[in-house]
Amino acid sequence: MSRPRLLLLSSSVVHGYGFLEYAAADINTFLNKNRVSTVLFIPYAAVDHDAYLAKVSPTFSKWGYQVEGIHKDDPIEAVKRAETIFIGGGNTFLLLKTLHDLNLIRVIRQRVLDDGVPYIGSSAGTNVSAPAIHNTNDMPIVFPSSFEALNLIPFNINPHYVDSDPNSTHKGETREERILQYHSLPSRYPVYNVLALREGSTLYVDGQNAILKGINKARLFLRGKAPQEIDVGTDLSQLFAYTLKSELQSMQL
Repeated sequence: MSRPRLLLLSSSVVHGYGFLEYAAADINTFLNKNRVSTVLFIPYAAVDHDAYLAKVSPTFSKWGYQVEGIHKDDPIEAVKRAETIFIGGGNTFLLLKTLHDLNLIRVIRQRVLDDGVPYIGSSAGTNVSAPAIHNTNDMPIVFPSSFEALNLIPFNINPHYVDSDPNSTHKGETREERILQYHSLPSRYPVYNVLALREGSTLYVDGQNAILKGINKARLFLRGKAPQEIDVGTDLSQLFAYTLKSELQSMQL
């Protein structure tokens, strides 16, 4: 097995920045380090694939990279040839259903984990890098055959994490409460640790080494422990010491 190389973004757009602009330095460093020239873009989290490709291409082009849309070719063959894979945001259920329907889960996982093909995910694309999509915020507008995803990392991610506003009149469940409800499931369910990425936070993975990058803190939910604030620059490699998170954790950060 090769060293998986991942750059997992909470989102493509952050307030005050253009498309992928807040992560431009991290993306370019990531791609330059891996010496790639072409990015295979997977737009399946959106309905209009051509429009999504047209939105993504200019950004990568100005950085000096060619972008190919997976929907323009045989998808499995496109993944087999890919130098880099970028899965964009949108609806996670639609994305995962399409990946399952086109039999792409195994081939993407093989290219990333066995061949070391660099992987960039944003929002929904970050969700599907995890073992499962339990912690997406999206509406289930379609029904995938399984919630099981690419399983490139041994924990789930909640992109677009929002802190509760003590001055809000909204009395519904907070994002934190929903993640804690997930962690309260009985042990017969596959329950994973959850890294909650606020807007502008990014996880960089190199093998089993991981670090929080970007411009905002994250929040880590380990089952049986109080949520922890994670500063930019924090080493999160210890998350790779665990797989299924149905047991209590004693990890200290």
